[in-house]
Amino acid sequence: MKKKRYFGRFALTLLAAGFAIAFLLPTVLTISNSFMTQSEISANYGQVFKNISGSEGKTYIAETVNLKFIPDKVSISQYVTTLIKSPDYLLKFWNSVILVVPIVLLQLAVASVTAYGFTRWRGKVRGFLFFFYVILMLMPTQVTLVPNYLVSDWLGILNTRWAIIFPGMFAPFSVFLLTKSMRRIPASLIEAAKLDGSSEWQVFKDICLPQCRSALYSVAILVFIDYWNMVEQPIVLLPDANQQPLSVYLSTINANEVGLAFAIATIYMVPCLLLFLHGEDYLVEGIAHQGSVKG
Repeated sequence: MKKKRYFGRFALTLLAAGFAIAFLLPTVLTISNSFMTQSEISANYGQVFKNISGSEGKTYIAETVNLKFIPDKVSISQYVTTLIKSPDYLLKFWNSVILVVPIVLLQLAVASVTAYGFTRWRGKVRGFLFFFYVILMLMPTQVTLVPNYLVSDWLGILNTRWAIIFPGMFAPFSVFLLTKSMRRIPASLIEAAKLDGSSEWQVFKDICLPQCRSALYSVAILVFIDYWNMVEQPIVLLPDANQQPLSVYLSTINANEVGLAFAIATIYMVPCLLLFLHGEDYLVEGIAHQGSVKG
């Protein structure tokens, strides 16, 4: 029995390691290729994407790609071009920051207050409203683009950053996650605070928010990653190319700039990786619903 158990664990560990390597390979490939020279990248990949001016005008991979993870000669020329010689890349990067950071902060503020209202409110309408939030959460972004476009045009904020920030700050996913977290707080803890003379604001600020710290971190990380990689919203609601984020600009890089694409993608991954590594424990704890009450 012990041998079977150990064999099962070894097989599961081997399978998990295989999946981990498969998921990490694109990231490792991107980072390592960003330090290659342009000539080495051209030698390894050639003309990867080649446009064929046929009847249908399709784009396909014309040659076999030689995937290489260790550069023959380490070079930072791609980063020099990205960070110094071409300021457009940095401009797009800061456009992403200016769009995403307000969305994260405002969504946390709105969602935490709304979740507290769902937690404390006792009424028949509460269940219907919360179910409505769940339905909105399940709707894909592409479905809500047209209503967001019409509302932004009516408010006069189309082609401004507010056309993306306003819908982002009222996203229902954060409300759902924080409501589930706040409902796990013992009612006796809140009642004891009310008996001590605490107001609703003090209960929310001094009890609910500290108890939901892991959920708040989880929401912040997930919302940041989601909006950091958004593409459809800026294309539709922010047609001005000077205000669009780097996620949209990456799609405009052509096949002759593969080296720059690797360097820009590596820089673009850094904020998400740092945020994930910093709050990994909180993310796991918040999603797994652990540690709701701490002494």
